[in-house]
Amino acid sequence: MSTPENRLNTLNITLPIPAKPIANYVGAVQTGSLLVISGQLPLHEGKLFATGKLGASVSLETAIEAARYSMINVIAQVRSVVGDLSRVKRVVRLGGFIACTAEFTAHATVMNGASDLAVAVFGDAGYHARSTIGVSSLPLDAPVEVEGLFEII
Repeated sequence: MSTPENRLNTLNITLPIPAKPIANYVGAVQTGSLLVISGQLPLHEGKLFATGKLGASVSLETAIEAARYSMINVIAQVRSVVGDLSRVKRVVRLGGFIACTAEFTAHATVMNGASDLAVAVFGDAGYHARSTIGVSSLPLDAPVEVEGLFEII
């Protein structure tokens, strides 16, 4: 039987040590069976994968990859709390924030970088509700930030 950990290995993804918060908050909070993951930036090997805005200095392809890296960091936060990713019963919701110009409208395409990875790692349990919002800026000039809500068993 394929597990989320097996799928990560198949995808050649090694989860990083979760990033420490850059302000007065925590990376994750569990209440009952719900686990809320704070917004995660597209960190790769400890550095931002990209900076800037969509519709200006960041390409659609780069932003999709940035959303994927943000989701990798969301999953790393989940594992840091629950230990075994097989405890994820459901990815309930993902929220995506896309730093962009007023003219940019492909927010959903960018966020698919995170959503596609959720399904690839968690299978049917990875299908989720989602909001994707364009914003004028994000912390550290990141182009994408992803947050998540998970049901844990």
